[in-house]
Amino acid sequence: MVEGPVEEFLCTRIRRAEQALMAHHESVLRTYGLSMTQYTVLLALSRGGGMSGAQLARSCGVTQQSMSSVLANMETKGLIRREASPVHAKVQIATLTEEGQALLDRAYQEVTILERALTDAFTPSEHAALCELLERATSVLAQQTRRAAT
Repeated sequence: MVEGPVEEFLCTRIRRAEQALMAHHESVLRTYGLSMTQYTVLLALSRGGGMSGAQLARSCGVTQQSMSSVLANMETKGLIRREASPVHAKVQIATLTEEGQALLDRAYQEVTILERALTDAFTPSEHAALCELLERATSVLAQQTRRAAT
């Protein structure tokens, strides 16, 4: 038997917040011709330099097969380039092109508008507390996921 309204469960609230965040980002990114995964790839490459498809798949939370098609599409658009790894000839290393960096810079400016709006919605102490609480929630969710997988 379920006790209390489902909309009051923490998991439901976290899911609703995540859905609202994704809907916003997808709407903004669509105007730049980017999917959320493509944007995440651009961010990862801008912060981490060259990365393999497997590294990017883990970073974006998608399968290697999905990432392979995402990277092929991004390469066709001229947003990334892929070259053989100097360490493993069969591994392709993706890097940002100037065009990819320029597109990321434009999209990032718009995405950060939401970040500023969210930050402004809280006092500094509320913001710090919310960040700490979300980190704790994420840790519990990861622990429970590992436990469920065993």
